[in-house]
Amino acid sequence: MMENTNKLNANKEISVPPVAKLIGFDLVEVKNGKSVFTLKTKEMHFNPMGTVHGGILCDLADAAMGVAYATLLDERETFTTIELKINYLKPVWKTTLTANAIVVKKGSSIGLIECTIFDENESLVAKASSTCMTLNGEKAINR
Repeated sequence: MMENTNKLNANKEISVPPVAKLIGFDLVEVKNGKSVFTLKTKEMHFNPMGTVHGGILCDLADAAMGVAYATLLDERETFTTIELKINYLKPVWKTTLTANAIVVKKGSSIGLIECTIFDENESLVAKASSTCMTLNGEKAINR
């Protein structure tokens, strides 16, 4: 896992979301407009049916998409998610998951990010998308 912050370039640090520590996923790569997280699933991630809970997959995708979007913001900007959608494509058991997020579009006020989640056999298990609103000036203070 990367440290709590990762130097993206000389002027930008990206923080690992605190929820990553709680759930146990790791930020393994970050570039402009992209991020990759992994999660080694454990029993604590399972639902009553013995598969990974959908909320865990959603949190993994949300964190990956948030970090990817944050890489494109300047120092006076922050953001908030205004829509999050996930498609679960197959059940997930004990495996290592990889979430790949990429910014599709960053406009002046709205951005679109997508994330694919694969299991250790490189089988697509979920696909997510997020719409984010970029906040500037007064709206970005204390966020």
